[in-house]
Amino acid sequence: MSAQAHGSRIWLLRHAESEWNAARRWQGHGDPPLSERGRATATARARELARQVSREGRRLRLFCSDLRRARDTAEALGAVLGLTATPDAALRELDVGRWTGLHRGAIEDRDPALLAAFESGDPEVRPGQGETRAELRTRVRDAVEQRVAEDPGADLLLVVHLGVIRALIPGAEPDHLELFETDLDAIRRARSPDAAGG
Repeated sequence: MSAQAHGSRIWLLRHAESEWNAARRWQGHGDPPLSERGRATATARARELARQVSREGRRLRLFCSDLRRARDTAEALGAVLGLTATPDAALRELDVGRWTGLHRGAIEDRDPALLAAFESGDPEVRPGQGETRAELRTRVRDAVEQRVAEDPGADLLLVVHLGVIRALIPGAEPDHLELFETDLDAIRRARSPDAAGG
């Protein structure tokens, strides 16, 4: 069944570059602002992105993670779309616990075996004693189901994080401000263990 059959196209946009992205620090639930480059790029690309998600005669609802890098990106888009983004903590990035804010080298020094297990893609590994990928998948998929149920005829634009997009579209490797289109049926199908990715 297509997105139109459910009445909802679901657009996923990875936030613009943050200061920690630029510094190659692991973010998780950390809350750094957008970098100068990230702010400029979000503003410059907002009109183009808005054109991609707008459909004549279709309602569009804008949601974002409640973390600042996603909120600020959504604000730039909302200004062009004439929409106010609704922040949702359920759309946050994977919680990496004590690894938050660290560079990969520091994590490798501190937790080499755990890092290796996490990078193997095992969905049950808890990075930095934070959240497993399996828990992230459940959290974000439930959040999307809820948002679609609230207004089945509307399209959704979700400004989120790398891990969230991977959880909803297994195999996706989005760059900053890269947009993906999906639908609820595709998200549901990805619940099967053989479809689920990192």
